[in-house]
Amino acid sequence: MKSFVSALGMATAAFAVATSAGAADLPSRKAAPVEYVRVCSAYGAGFFYIPGTDTCLRVGGRVRAEYTVGSRFGDTNDSYGTRARGRLNIDARTATAYGTLRTFFRYELTNSTSFYNNTTSYGGNQGIVGPGNARASDRPTRFGDAFGNSTASLVDLAFIQFGPITAGRAQSFFDFYANDLSFSTIRTADSRLNLLAYTATFGSGFSATISLEDRISGTGGRENGVVSPGSTAFLNGQNFPDVVASLRVDQGWGSAQLSGAVTQRDVNMNGLANAGVILRNSDEWGWAVQGGVKINLPMLAAGDHLFLQAAYADGALGYLGWGGQIGPGRLGSGVAGGSTLAIADVSVDALGRVKTATGWSVVAALRHFWTPTLRSELVASYSELKLGYTLANQGGTGLVARPLDPKELIVAGNLIWSPVSGLDIGVEVLYTRTDLRQPVLAVDNTGARLAVGAGGRLIKNDDAWAGRLRIQRDF
Repeated sequence: MKSFVSALGMATAAFAVATSAGAADLPSRKAAPVEYVRVCSAYGAGFFYIPGTDTCLRVGGRVRAEYTVGSRFGDTNDSYGTRARGRLNIDARTATAYGTLRTFFRYELTNSTSFYNNTTSYGGNQGIVGPGNARASDRPTRFGDAFGNSTASLVDLAFIQFGPITAGRAQSFFDFYANDLSFSTIRTADSRLNLLAYTATFGSGFSATISLEDRISGTGGRENGVVSPGSTAFLNGQNFPDVVASLRVDQGWGSAQLSGAVTQRDVNMNGLANAGVILRNSDEWGWAVQGGVKINLPMLAAGDHLFLQAAYADGALGYLGWGGQIGPGRLGSGVAGGSTLAIADVSVDALGRVKTATGWSVVAALRHFWTPTLRSELVASYSELKLGYTLANQGGTGLVARPLDPKELIVAGNLIWSPVSGLDIGVEVLYTRTDLRQPVLAVDNTGARLAVGAGGRLIKNDDAWAGRLRIQRDF
């Protein structure tokens, strides 16, 4: 028996050795190391490290659904509209020896119908300035049909920040209150455009920026061109981008900014003669200044704050948020192709005399939380322009044409419920009123300005109402 057990043990040992030797001859397959996604806390919530790199990435965006109704200005204008918008944000940041290297990209797709497209007035700002007024950012690369349905795509932001340098498409450094509150917009500077900027920081929240900005590429408040009553002058364009400078402070109590801009126009006189001398092209300059303050109001409720802002422009009305045309409703163009009352920064008369338009604006905006999930926003702007020119389509028989010099008031208020984080459900009401220095022929239901004897009528002011429902999810 002992012999049998001994023999069995020797056989087992020999089998184990043979098996081990055979296994050693087989190819080895080691599992690849697993690269886990790690949270990056250096730049706030939502960032994570891209596997295998030291770059932190955040992916976000929003989906927005809107429904609007408003005053009806003619049979050719729909009194309601709908909009769906999707936005994608990509934010990548890397710590370097020279400071943070940041790349930011925002892309939007928008589908709009009726009242959002068949507008009565374009003022160069997002949403509605006067019911139906779309910001330029709502309109680029738009494909639509005859029934008021359109789809627009937009590279809203795309910039690189490396230390003090900002390069690419970013918010203008002139802007302060850039329609931060409310669904609609008011008359204020709010542009995203191509720029190259340098920002110096001084500590205690103080910074200063110098920026070269291409307003031709911008959304909202673009250059407004030239009008030439009685002449054939026109705008060649600009020889260099606008120069913007700003001084800013951000502290616990809030923020404040003082900014200024200088712009240049190349006006082509197109062979105009004055006293027998052929006039050559003229370089005309425009400028704007703006001051604003944001005051945090935690004594009222957490998250409450107030914006106050004032601006003045000479030959650069886009820096006030003015663009396109004057007024809502029957002061503006009733339908596409209607006869508009145009806004221009520069005018040239038949003798080649050049004059720049001036204007000023004041802005106020308040956000108040009634409860942590229920808030209201109240915004308002008032502006006045001194145009210095008249338009061929503005007057009626027997009227001595004078500059229209519009005065405009915009007021909007809303109530927003946020039942869960990132979700807003709200309603807003908007009122716009425009007054002119003298009456003009009103736009009829077809978008034409008929003479008084042909069924037209004169109008000196107009107002408009609009309501909007918004459901928005940010992530």
